[in-house]
Amino acid sequence: MNRITSLFGIQYPIIQAGMIWASGWKLASAVSNAGGLGIIGAGSMYPEILKEHLIKCKKATSQPFAVNVPLLYPDIDKLMQIIIEEEVKIVFTSAGNPKTWTSHLKENGITVVHVVSSVKFALKAEEAGVDAVVAEGFEAGGHNGREETTTFTLIPMVKEQLTVPLIAAGGIATGRGMLAAMVLGADAVQIGSRFVATPEASSHINFKNKVIAAKEGDTELTLKELAPVRLLKNKFYDDVKALYATAPSKEQLVELLGRARAKKGMFEGDLEEGELEIGQIAGLIHSIKPAAKIIEELMTDFDRAKTELALL
Repeated sequence: MNRITSLFGIQYPIIQAGMIWASGWKLASAVSNAGGLGIIGAGSMYPEILKEHLIKCKKATSQPFAVNVPLLYPDIDKLMQIIIEEEVKIVFTSAGNPKTWTSHLKENGITVVHVVSSVKFALKAEEAGVDAVVAEGFEAGGHNGREETTTFTLIPMVKEQLTVPLIAAGGIATGRGMLAAMVLGADAVQIGSRFVATPEASSHINFKNKVIAAKEGDTELTLKELAPVRLLKNKFYDDVKALYATAPSKEQLVELLGRARAKKGMFEGDLEEGELEIGQIAGLIHSIKPAAKIIEELMTDFDRAKTELALL
């Protein structure tokens, strides 16, 4: 047991990230049943859809699970009401000011974790009263911080100043990566991209196959003027790059992005016109495996690496 496994009541210090269009109740319950902490990603859900996923997840697992809520979500009040009504015990917040909801959630008996990309925001989250912090490095997929600090650098910098438990995220998909993050000061790891390539992930099979085919250099962080996002390179990415060559305005970038671009790519499987969000670690993901198998392999690799390290 460590500070994170004790805080959440889980077996392993492995948290599955709350990813839009990938982490519904099937993935969250599978991870929780395997000893990690599964997270339902509410960022792509209408309130009534979130309620449906919560009900199904509670039926599918008796183990702890969480919900990730981007704080800039337009129906945030309704989402939080449903989370409280359905007696969710753990909430991960992101993309916004943690002061807005942390106190209210904690008053309702909820453990609160906030996702950050810098030391500055980690300290603000701690000041807001969160129970733990996820520090996510530049390698991560999806929406990313503007600081471009890598996980290897970010974790020890945050650890140096933080007192609440620390979860490392970004570029972690193996037990060795997990051990490295914990040696640098993390109490646990949050893993996203590896859990995309699972049968339980709600993302489209076309996207999953694209992820396992990815190589080094196949992703890039872009659209920083809107919200930095790491994308697999495809036709949409090429269109973004071509537009940047014309020194576009923010309005032109918004127009190209349009609406539901991420849904089109990750959920509907349009590999040309869709937005395909994944981390740099995709280059180490070579197969689609059940979530439970991934956790088993993570822990086996973690324990083997610890043994090897002790022999050095």
